Amino acid sequence: MLVLRRRTGQSIVIGDEIEVVVLEVSGDHVRLGIAAPREIRVLRQELVAEIQDENRRAAASQRDLDDLAGALGSLRAPSPSGRGTG
Repeated sequence: MLVLRRRTGQSIVIGDEIEVVVLEVSGDHVRLGIAAPREIRVLRQELVAEIQDENRRAAASQRDLDDLAGALGSLRAPSPSGRGTG
């Protein structure tokens, strides 16, 4: 991890296209401005963690639905001919 000291109005550049500017320092809060191309997502870390948690919950729910569908499929009544439906 690179650690830098910057004052209000100073910036750092990441790669060729991303600039992070210190806009304001007030107590233990720092306001940053980030200039990046539109195709580069810029998100707060806690939002990324929330999205990942939601994706994990959705995947688990889908697995539960798939398991339930499989269980229901095995309970299907046989066809009148005595053979399975498949």
